Amino acid sequence: MTTSFSSNTSSSSITSSFSITRLLVANRGEIAVRIFRTCRDLGIATVAVYSDADAGALHVREADTAVRLPGAAPADTYLRADLVVAAALAAGADAVHPGYGFLSENAAFAAAVQDAGLLWVGPPPKAIELMASKTRAKELMAAAGVPLLAPVDPAAVTDADLPLLLKAAAGGGGRGMRIVRDLADLPGELTAARAEALSAFGDDEVFAEPYVERGRHVEVQIMADAHDTVWALGTRDCSLQRRHQKVVEEAPAPGLDDALRARLHEAATAAARAVDYRGAGTVEFLVTADGRPYFLEMNTRLQVEHPVTEAVFGVDLVALQLRIAEGTPLPAPVPPQPAGHAVEARLYAEDPSRDWQPQTGALLSLDVPDLPGLRLDTGYTRGDTIGVHYDPMLAKVVAHAPTRPEAVRLLARALERARIHGPVTNRALLVRSLRHPDFADARLDTGFYDRHLPALTQEDDDSGARLAATAAALAAAARTAATGGVSRFGGWRNVPAQPQQRTYRSEPDGREYAVAYRTTRTGPTLGTDGAPRVVAASPHRVTLETGGVTRHFDITAYGDGVHGDTAYGDRVYVDTASGAYALTALPRFTDPAERTEPGSLLAPMPGTVVRLADGLAPGVPVTAGQPLIWLEAMKMEHRILAPAAGTLTALHAAPGLQVEVGALLAVVTDAQAEPHA
Repeated sequence: MTTSFSSNTSSSSITSSFSITRLLVANRGEIAVRIFRTCRDLGIATVAVYSDADAGALHVREADTAVRLPGAAPADTYLRADLVVAAALAAGADAVHPGYGFLSENAAFAAAVQDAGLLWVGPPPKAIELMASKTRAKELMAAAGVPLLAPVDPAAVTDADLPLLLKAAAGGGGRGMRIVRDLADLPGELTAARAEALSAFGDDEVFAEPYVERGRHVEVQIMADAHDTVWALGTRDCSLQRRHQKVVEEAPAPGLDDALRARLHEAATAAARAVDYRGAGTVEFLVTADGRPYFLEMNTRLQVEHPVTEAVFGVDLVALQLRIAEGTPLPAPVPPQPAGHAVEARLYAEDPSRDWQPQTGALLSLDVPDLPGLRLDTGYTRGDTIGVHYDPMLAKVVAHAPTRPEAVRLLARALERARIHGPVTNRALLVRSLRHPDFADARLDTGFYDRHLPALTQEDDDSGARLAATAAALAAAARTAATGGVSRFGGWRNVPAQPQQRTYRSEPDGREYAVAYRTTRTGPTLGTDGAPRVVAASPHRVTLETGGVTRHFDITAYGDGVHGDTAYGDRVYVDTASGAYALTALPRFTDPAERTEPGSLLAPMPGTVVRLADGLAPGVPVTAGQPLIWLEAMKMEHRILAPAAGTLTALHAAPGLQVEVGALLAVVTDAQAEPHA
């Protein structure tokens, strides 16, 4: 999929005090690839930095030059300001763009870039510093007349202050954030929030403020130059969030009256002027159900969701960042007029039905329809590996159309038709979210998934998966016929003329489907009463008729469809007009499953143990549901809970330990199973 931009300025009209010739992007993944795209359009050479885990990554392949940062963990690579600056100098770069995340809001890094004689594509270090601490930022905003929620002293909280939101002062992205609804939970949640904030940002400062039920997350895109011009480029709604991290964003924010929009624009502009801002930034607000806005924070960088603003305003925000850094004024005193509506969905390698667990493995296919109005930003292509070290976002899919309903419909259909083979993703959740009545009617707030997740992840009746398994079996039969008519299946050599059976397990729900068929001279037939009629069957496409309706199934098999000949095993993907199915072909005779000791706590994903419950050691009693171990994977923390009340009889986890999926972390002996004296 290709993407085009316009920026309402021509390069011939630009007069700059400095011209960037070679830009280093101090980042990775889709944002690095996206910045490189604009650089190519502007004739700027590009430099990538990469960790050992990213040696073959798309952003490295896309750059003109790349510099290795030895190591894999972010703390050893992308968060090492000294290594990044040295890389820029070694590669002959004259400017650095931080992207988002990592060092993008680090004032010391911005200063180090400038001290090295390089151009910093971002706001002044002082502006970053002033906005880096949410507590200090709120003081500044209060002085500038920006509306704020009253802070709450955690040491003086009463029941009347609940519910309460705990937030890390030094960072965002949902890290260190906790909702407290019961006063008894406050000490433990404070401890957890501080520990997570320290791990994520190196600063354990946490503050508290009232938690607004059913509030909306609305933000304003700011672009400011060095010539006293500040643009407020409309609003974005980012209310659909999981774990306080955004999933679906759109522009403009729907359902706001003109007075509220004007107030948000004025407050955002005041916030930018209060810190003498330069470049791209975002001022975030919480909007209550009755339309009152409150300042949350200012992100002193480009946002993940910036494409929806680009689509609506017809601008290239990265191009504007680069030109402002060069000293060029914004092309007009006011921004261009917006047109239409844009919606963005973040495609994550995660399983929403299992507590949003990140997923890893080979990305076998990532194919989104290339249609007018659609944009794909990604840092991955077919064959890449989704690892454990970084955020699980695979791509952002953006739809732009004249109206909101048209944009939502276009995006949902594009996601539905996409061919995404590999780790489990949130694709089905995104489609269902976009088509949910509350979203369609713009009844948006940050509690959307708290209320609707069970229904959005509930498995439908299995008729679709059963048809997909049937199509997979018929495609496998067609492959067998194409290779000589003899199939290898579970160690048996089957005669095609005899009745055949193949069994598939649907992923990730684990339901199994046995499909019986017979191969005849005229092709395969299912041959049972009520079975679909086989219209056509080839190794890659099957057409079935059921209930008078003809449906097409596109089948892609990895491995031989019978045995684990690839790293992904016998995985079969069935793509249809109304959904996609991942199946695993099962051998006729399966090996006995490895048994684990009752009460074993296994790692649900690869990651790093970051902490243990206080006093956790073999022999200590635990209660059912008690958090015992905290595991970090792909920038998210996951709690491992005691499965039952009993005694911890084994502990194999320790802070800093890196584990693979299925690793034994601890064993809890159920109190009811313990022998009595």
